[in-house]
Amino acid sequence: MSMTSRTSNAGLQPSRLHQAIQHILLASALTVSTAAYAETRTDTANIRHSYHISGGSLGQALRQFATNSGLMYSAEAALTDGKTTAGLDGDYTAEEGLKRLLAGTGLTYTFTAEGAVAVRVAETGSNAASTLPAVTVTGKGVYDSTDPYNEDYRLPNSSTATKTDTPIMETPFSVQVVSKQVIQDRQAVRIDKAVENVSGVVQGGFNQGTSDGFLVRGFQNTNMYRDGLLMPTDSSTTTKRETANLERIEVLKGPGSLLYGRAEPGGIINLVTKQPLSTPFNSIQQQFGSYAFYRTSMDSTGPITKDDTLLYRLNLSYENSGSYRDFIDRESVFVAPVIKWNIDSRTQASFELEYQHYNTNQDVGIPQLGKRPAPIPINRSLEEPFNSKNNGDSILAGFNWSHEFNDNWKVVNKFMTQNYDNKDIRQMYIAGPAHLDGTVNRFFVNFPQIKAERYSTTINLLGKVNTWSTTHNLLFGFDYFNTKDTLNGINITTSPSVLNVFNPVYFTSQPYFEPANSFNISNTESWYGLYFQDQIDLPYDFHALGGFRYDNAQIRNNISGITSPTEDRLSPRGGLLWQPVNWLSLYGSYTENFGVSNVSSSSNGYNLPPQTAQQWETGIKTEFLDGKLRSTISYFNLTKQNLPVSIPGTFYYRALGAAETRGIEFDTTGEILPGWNVIIAYTYTPFAKIIKDVDSDGGTGNQGNKLFSVPRNSGSLWNTYEVQEGDLRGFKFGAGLVGVGERQGNIFNTYQLPGYVTVNLMTSYQMKVGSSKITTQLNVDNILDKTYYAGTQSTNQIQFGAPLTFMGSIRADF
Repeated sequence: MSMTSRTSNAGLQPSRLHQAIQHILLASALTVSTAAYAETRTDTANIRHSYHISGGSLGQALRQFATNSGLMYSAEAALTDGKTTAGLDGDYTAEEGLKRLLAGTGLTYTFTAEGAVAVRVAETGSNAASTLPAVTVTGKGVYDSTDPYNEDYRLPNSSTATKTDTPIMETPFSVQVVSKQVIQDRQAVRIDKAVENVSGVVQGGFNQGTSDGFLVRGFQNTNMYRDGLLMPTDSSTTTKRETANLERIEVLKGPGSLLYGRAEPGGIINLVTKQPLSTPFNSIQQQFGSYAFYRTSMDSTGPITKDDTLLYRLNLSYENSGSYRDFIDRESVFVAPVIKWNIDSRTQASFELEYQHYNTNQDVGIPQLGKRPAPIPINRSLEEPFNSKNNGDSILAGFNWSHEFNDNWKVVNKFMTQNYDNKDIRQMYIAGPAHLDGTVNRFFVNFPQIKAERYSTTINLLGKVNTWSTTHNLLFGFDYFNTKDTLNGINITTSPSVLNVFNPVYFTSQPYFEPANSFNISNTESWYGLYFQDQIDLPYDFHALGGFRYDNAQIRNNISGITSPTEDRLSPRGGLLWQPVNWLSLYGSYTENFGVSNVSSSSNGYNLPPQTAQQWETGIKTEFLDGKLRSTISYFNLTKQNLPVSIPGTFYYRALGAAETRGIEFDTTGEILPGWNVIIAYTYTPFAKIIKDVDSDGGTGNQGNKLFSVPRNSGSLWNTYEVQEGDLRGFKFGAGLVGVGERQGNIFNTYQLPGYVTVNLMTSYQMKVGSSKITTQLNVDNILDKTYYAGTQSTNQIQFGAPLTFMGSIRADF
């Protein structure tokens, strides 16, 4: 059987003649004739079928696809030999499925007759699957974002806002997703770099650079969530979160207390981890960069048994790096295995472990001098060379299982425990602003032993009920969280001499700690919550969401021996979204939040009252270019009560009456043209103030002051273009910038951090070596070498941003 080419040889350039002849010869070898090709596509090609095709051999996947779809398929065996596919999972038409299976193979398809399809080499200008992105199936929450070869910036669904796999266009809240491709293109080995392209998120100078901290919608947020479970941050124990096993990062703007308990009201930053896949995949990467940065990472997944009953995933990384700051370096070992057990088609269980050994220094930062940060060189540290490192181990273990009772009802349970163990830590802290002559007072703290134990679990019952012309997606949930932090043998001593920031003279020996002054601290917290949520699909393209949560919490500290009264609260949430056409959604929502209490903070030994918050939000979401480019513009009004504020000259805190932020956020993410991806984020926050405060003397205290570290304007741009054809195919180029306006340095508004703009570049090249894909990459951040301040926690802890830095990488995927 033969097949005629649609391209005439007439007018072909000599440079293309060989390619055209090759296409004709390969096409003529197909065993299905095109002579009987119908003028109109048959119904068979347009009917949607459900597919569950594992990745692997392309020829085998195509044969299985043809069987499931009812199509007659044929191709020369030489075309598919040695080629692989990522597989297919979801509801697709024949055309959609073929594009997905053939993506990246250099092959395309032709419907040759009624119910028949042929595969051939892709020609320039054809429907070549190699130039097409992953197919999005509109209206169905099945999208293979876990495909290791999925290069999309825009992911259609998110679970963080609702704890169900819901299209973002049907979610009445602002949700942004940072895909793994963005993390790879930015070489984001830190969370702060990964989320700097999300509006409303500003880096904070928290925990002396050893753990992650942000301001989201104007309020401090140092807590992360891992697959929906809380990972609280403690400055004494936690180091920056590893990104080696992250699939994506989902950011829910605004309060998430209904689903996540005692959360910060600015938003939820949820780290979604990589899970085992049935399709074998392996990747190894070596990164190297400025300031003696070296990092090796590995990702491996696939079946353990031939029937895919047991699957595994293993991620690991080793990092050794210096710093642009004196006396600062880091070493980290990270190992994260996961085993998944497919008990049957409706029941799964997984066992996971994360081990991290860290050995790093805290960065004390720099103090304020007058109304600005002290003007000292970026490398100058006010630490002492002999200060010990934050040396410890973290072990996380988890067990998750789910069971589908039928097509409409499902139960999901997650359990996680986390333990930290740090020993022999001695750190120095700056006490207050620098004096006009440049001198600062300091004190030293000795932590012989620091331990932390965290336990959390959640169980959710999900169901779908149809009533008349509406569909209810129901969620009933329970969660429990318990933590205990123990600091043994704490000892504090003041520095025997002041340090001049302009001409530092460091000590030659350790300070003396009087053993009789040692003391212990033990804090425990436990809470549980019950919650209910109903997502309703209404007539006329309306989507409603409503729910409420009951929390019960208790905190105890050993300093005063006081157990706080039980705190409980009922918190509602509701939203309405209208999607009159596929590309447009209009929404509004109201949410209340029940936050944390500060342990051992008040001068009388009692805990501060729990923080609460309320938010109104409205916005517009759009999807253009066949859904490839999504944008969200939202307006929010967020009020928070009982913020802790330090009492000057003491280690104690008191609670503010209320603070409020109002603003507009804009995010757009996706593909403008084939190969051209873009992320744009902008935040305008004209109002971020303390609206109510009464100090101990009965005055207005800080009322009217601006919230610290909240810029009026901030934004970012990042875009990449990958050459799709020709001699430069495989090359990718990227560029972007991050801009943050002037911010108040503290809640007392005594000094300001200047605004800044940084420019970042990247380039990479992908090539095939046998069955492997090799990627070389170079990122250049802050190419203009701008000196800027990334954030601050208080007057005595201002953090420099990174100067001009280079990071190279070579990665092999196979």
